[in-house]
Amino acid sequence: MPNRIDQVFAHLHSKKKAAMIAYICAGDPTLAATESIALALERAGVDLLELGIPFSDPLADGTVNQQAASRALMAGATTAKVLDCIRNIRQQSEIPIMLYTYMNPIYRYGFHEFLRDAEAAGVDGILILDLPPDEDASNPDFTTSSSLRRIRLIAPTTPESRLSIITANASGFIYYVSREGVTGERTDVADSLEEKVAAIRQATSLPIAVGFGISSPEQVRAVAAVADGVVVGSAIVKKIEQWGSDSDLAGKIQAFVTPLAQATK
Repeated sequence: MPNRIDQVFAHLHSKKKAAMIAYICAGDPTLAATESIALALERAGVDLLELGIPFSDPLADGTVNQQAASRALMAGATTAKVLDCIRNIRQQSEIPIMLYTYMNPIYRYGFHEFLRDAEAAGVDGILILDLPPDEDASNPDFTTSSSLRRIRLIAPTTPESRLSIITANASGFIYYVSREGVTGERTDVADSLEEKVAAIRQATSLPIAVGFGISSPEQVRAVAAVADGVVVGSAIVKKIEQWGSDSDLAGKIQAFVTPLAQATK
């Protein structure tokens, strides 16, 4: 079966449009709410859904996403339940889904079992925050024939000499972190963005998505002009926190994200 991530980027490339990628933490405020929000994000025009597996020590995340993970864990979310949530989403949607996770939840679940069950649940790709490409040889289960796309991170501080190493075993797309530090909203787009994206394009033919700190339609438009995808995360997670007890949480999230998605097109 063709991978949904590959399909959506190929389709949008043919239309000369950028992908809208939305991040939410699975289980925040509840797993049932995550299912509703996922479908609302698709209605809002999101092209690819990035689901975080809640973890107690998310080192790459800022306060907003750390608190989301904490809320999800307090509400009873587990890795196995997140996969069940994805199975439920798959009954109603074919939106590409990638998992954003750290190694610890995968270690606890079991490498082979995690890959097998994630793929069976309908996951299309995986981004592991704390597994650099240099460590692939020590984790042979991740170099198996799984059809899950391996999303790789590149930071503003990544030297150009490492770009070929990072992109060599990547698939799906490259996630360029447009800011140093942890996740969180910013008020502007990095001046070096165009230059950095151009350098990455010299090392890979994969689509390049840009995230970390993007929160307004103006920022989305600026990024979409140079990248193949735009990731919005903390801005959405903050709204989930704000409206978490609202009976129309999914509807409010859809209304908030719609202009962001429209700005990619």
